[in-house]
Amino acid sequence: MHNRWLKKLRVILSLLFFLVITLLYLDFTGRIYHDVTLSLTHLQFVPSIILFIETGTGLALGFALILLLTLLFGRIYCSTLCPMGTLQDIFIYLTRRLSPRKIIFKHKKPNNWLRYSIIAVVVLSLLTGSLILVNFTDPYSMFGKIAHNLFLPARTLLNNIVAKGHSLLKLYYLYPVKWVPVNLAAFLLSFCWFLMVLILSIKRGRLYCNTVCPVGALLGLVARVSVFRIRLDKSLCNSCGKCSAVCKAECINPKDQGLDFSRCVGCMNCLSPCPEGGVRIEPFWKKEKVKITAFDPARRKFIGETGLLVAATFATGKIFAQDTIKETKREVIPATVPIFREHPVTPPGSLDRARFNSLCTACHLCVSACPTQVLQPSWIHYGLRGFLQPRMDYITSFCNFECDLCGKVCPTGAILELPLEEKKLVQMGIAKFIKENCIVYTKNTACGACSEHCPTKAVKMVPYKDKLTIPETTDKICIGCGACEYACPTDPKSIYVEGNPVHLLAEKPKEEKIKEITDYKEEFPF
Repeated sequence: MHNRWLKKLRVILSLLFFLVITLLYLDFTGRIYHDVTLSLTHLQFVPSIILFIETGTGLALGFALILLLTLLFGRIYCSTLCPMGTLQDIFIYLTRRLSPRKIIFKHKKPNNWLRYSIIAVVVLSLLTGSLILVNFTDPYSMFGKIAHNLFLPARTLLNNIVAKGHSLLKLYYLYPVKWVPVNLAAFLLSFCWFLMVLILSIKRGRLYCNTVCPVGALLGLVARVSVFRIRLDKSLCNSCGKCSAVCKAECINPKDQGLDFSRCVGCMNCLSPCPEGGVRIEPFWKKEKVKITAFDPARRKFIGETGLLVAATFATGKIFAQDTIKETKREVIPATVPIFREHPVTPPGSLDRARFNSLCTACHLCVSACPTQVLQPSWIHYGLRGFLQPRMDYITSFCNFECDLCGKVCPTGAILELPLEEKKLVQMGIAKFIKENCIVYTKNTACGACSEHCPTKAVKMVPYKDKLTIPETTDKICIGCGACEYACPTDPKSIYVEGNPVHLLAEKPKEEKIKEITDYKEEFPF
């Protein structure tokens, strides 16, 4: 039995996981964010470990399931569950389909010194409490950056172009959506990583998984003691090299009829090509059969590599293209006093900045899910250790008072899921009013935009002079949502949110009852 059906099952499952996780980043309707789809993020190895260390919940045992599967069958995670692995398979498949010359892989010696050095450095950085290297090497986090910073803008642009065409035909199934802000540093990093993975996939198959990826290196060590393994039956193998030619991990050596299972990513491409049925999945205790009959030495010649070089091009278009939706541009009024924000604002549910920086892998799922797009990748706001981790950017937008989506989608527990009523009282920061920038003070003009947008009425207008009113803040009921800062028309802002390094609990705003005076003496009006 060649177990050829296993490859079909593996391909179906890998595409299913890939599509669902990708849609979590690309879906702007919010319909896909529910427990079933979000639970798939807990099957990602590194986020699952971090979530378990932080919460200790059973839901965070995805990494234990992955280790168990690896002990049984090898690197199933790399072939089926990891979206970065499936992305590489898509590159390889498309290249094989579109290229006029057939790609043939060839056995290569392992780069053990490099892959084990990378995992050692990553582990050392984790022991020091820093996730900066994890942010750059974890396959799920890197795929998330690619999906948010490359795929999502492309998807938005395509959607708006098609929606514009449909509207000309008076079809409104699709509608234009707001352009997603793109952080230049995050875009450049994602583009470079995407290009590297693309080139490595085309030229060397899954070299990224067996050289750069620390998760692949760790699971490779576990796979050395797996129960069921792919191996060559020496009693049937004639060293034709057909299995090695399709091995994306370059781990099959047809000359000595050996297979390095620590590098095998479980793609199962090798099960079908063997004309003798000599590639099998067998338990480790099954003894190998010795071939008695002689075979022609000429058949031991291995098929030479064709040496295909593909020039990879990537058309990014205009990153900061103008939004297809016509929006009313707000007038910006110049001010004089600069703003010096001492602490950046972390998302609701992060509890405190130090905890957030130690748990967030910068996968950008919360950035993609945020309906107001107030969550944006940081640059140096958290320092080097928090590079590209999300922060509340109140210049871009504000935190929706009725939204708690970021806590629901976070796979590591860096942003905890809070009940909506509890989230409404989380004080991420406190609004600070700069009177010298306010147009009420500088121009003697009525405004009140900050007060109108404040959901808790922590900013209210009080009498100033003549008939004018000026903003006044109440710290104890302010939650730091940034609605006031976003609405303020001056530059620099007249009101801004200073982040709380440790989130506090705001008081509930008092509900003011409106007294209605009814004149019963008045005649019935109709």
